[in-house]
Amino acid sequence: MASQSTLAPIVIKVGGKFFEQLREHNSGSQQLLDAIHDMQLRGRQIVLVHGGGDQVQALMSELNRPSTKHEGLRVTPSSDMPVVAGVLAGTLNKQLVAEMKAKSIVAAGISLADGDIAVCSPLDEALGQVGTPDSGDKYLLSSLLNNNIVPVIASIGANETGDLFNVNADHAAIHVAKILSAELYFFSDVKGVLDANKNLVTELSHSLCDQMLADGVITDGMVVKVKASQEAANRLGKQIVIASWDNAKVLLIDGKAMGTAVLPTIKNATHS
Repeated sequence: MASQSTLAPIVIKVGGKFFEQLREHNSGSQQLLDAIHDMQLRGRQIVLVHGGGDQVQALMSELNRPSTKHEGLRVTPSSDMPVVAGVLAGTLNKQLVAEMKAKSIVAAGISLADGDIAVCSPLDEALGQVGTPDSGDKYLLSSLLNNNIVPVIASIGANETGDLFNVNADHAAIHVAKILSAELYFFSDVKGVLDANKNLVTELSHSLCDQMLADGVITDGMVVKVKASQEAANRLGKQIVIASWDNAKVLLIDGKAMGTAVLPTIKNATHS
């Protein structure tokens, strides 16, 4: 068996609902933090990437600012970036670091813009300041990981001229996993991808995914997540797992298959 130090790093992505669970001290959110703590004690390298769309939306509503989506992604005018960055890279990021500190997890709260983790460009003109990570440097992440510190990354990036971008957290996690050659897990409040009868799909091939999308079985926010997982599986050459944080310890610590494994289409890909 490979030692913890020779295993690939693990990138974990959580969204805005995770913060609601934390606030309510939900057992699932605590289970994920406990799993991270246990892995850190064993010397396993962990990166946590987070979004926070619900919290951004809540503050936008309080400020009476309009908020729209385009193809599942939030439209972000440049005038909204102070609010978006403040919520994601400020309040939520530091809240999560503080919650991890309470679990005796050594963590550092950063963003994609720190240490050139991601150099971004506009994803689509229709989306405003929504960015896509084009390139990146793993030096800062590797330095933290090699000192047994968990990087907690907010999905706020920048370009080479200093403009800030709101990056979809799924895309951010894929980018981080790619530059670290890491395993990637998307955790949320659902157990995985469900079929038309609301049963869990344990393995999602490219063809099955296309069919479920065409049939409208995969809808709403899961569309972005599944498409991002397909992209990640192919770019990393390994399966990507979509699962519930309620099963975090069973999946991450016990090594049991949980959730939906999104499979790569690359013929010579190796599964994690």
